[in-house]
Amino acid sequence: MTTPPLDGRGFRVALDAMGGDHAPAEIVSGGVAAAREGATVFLVGVPDRVQAELDNHDVSGLAIQVVPSDDAIEETEQPALALRRKPKASVLVATGLVKEGMADAVVSMGSTGALMASAHFLLGTLENLDRPVLGGPALGYAPNTIWLDMGANVDARPAQFLDFAAIGVATARAYLQIDNPSVALLNVGEEPTKGSKQVKEAYTALQEGSGLNFIGNVEAHEAVQGKANVVLADGFVGNALLKYSEGLGQAIARDLGERLAPEIGPDKARDIAMSIFRKINLMETAGGPILGVNGIVIVGHGRARAPMVHGAIRTAELMKDHNVVAAVKDELSAIHARSQAAEPAASAGA
Repeated sequence: MTTPPLDGRGFRVALDAMGGDHAPAEIVSGGVAAAREGATVFLVGVPDRVQAELDNHDVSGLAIQVVPSDDAIEETEQPALALRRKPKASVLVATGLVKEGMADAVVSMGSTGALMASAHFLLGTLENLDRPVLGGPALGYAPNTIWLDMGANVDARPAQFLDFAAIGVATARAYLQIDNPSVALLNVGEEPTKGSKQVKEAYTALQEGSGLNFIGNVEAHEAVQGKANVVLADGFVGNALLKYSEGLGQAIARDLGERLAPEIGPDKARDIAMSIFRKINLMETAGGPILGVNGIVIVGHGRARAPMVHGAIRTAELMKDHNVVAAVKDELSAIHARSQAAEPAASAGA
């Protein structure tokens, strides 16, 4: 794959222009906003459709380029099968730019499964990791908390929670600048005996073999209050929690807007309501990183508008600035070394 060279200024992002409910119009607008702040933006998509949207903007002097591809992979398609059937799908071509070193990150508002499969297939996972995870800061009311996993590993084994913890700790240190992040399991109670068999076994693994600042179990209301810097759950629970908070945010914002409108006017009421919604749903406004792959990969909400696309690109740039991928790689190696060292000691003690 080759594209005409740009001048390489600033952060370089491969943006899937065909992914999302409002593609390509809103995706292009978000990409243009990022280019105006100095980024080099590759808009990957069907050339005629992307160029038609780009023509609506003044892009003179901007480092922005249309990279040809086919259309998007839809949410209704099975990701692995769709990638084989559509080798020139926009998400694959965009991820390929990262693999070839032509872009620093890939950002997509399209199918999470397709983006994860593309990243897994083209970029590969880091050493000692079976599958990537989806997570990051998800709630504005707990800005110093990383949530993992938010949907990538719905049937996680207890041992995988060590990987989740390592990834979360590395991200909290590098991205949030927290020296010694605290780690907790999301559970129905604080006691080690509470929860499912999976969670109780994960508790033991984290306590005995992680070497991290593991503080035990936290309940959901404590996690929201920021009791731990890294909160761990399997992808089923994490994704359910993410979507619940999204729905709750919508309901609160709607109710608040309706109550305030007669007092302060509909415009101000709407602004306040949307600020609350965005604080509850941080991933919708800033995107969420797919962690554990050899590159920076950010997925945004399917209904994202231009400001959300711009926010996801900014998240990708911050991930690069803070060397998150390298930090995750190092922490995964360290936790696996500690876990292996703990096994003989545990056997001897038995």
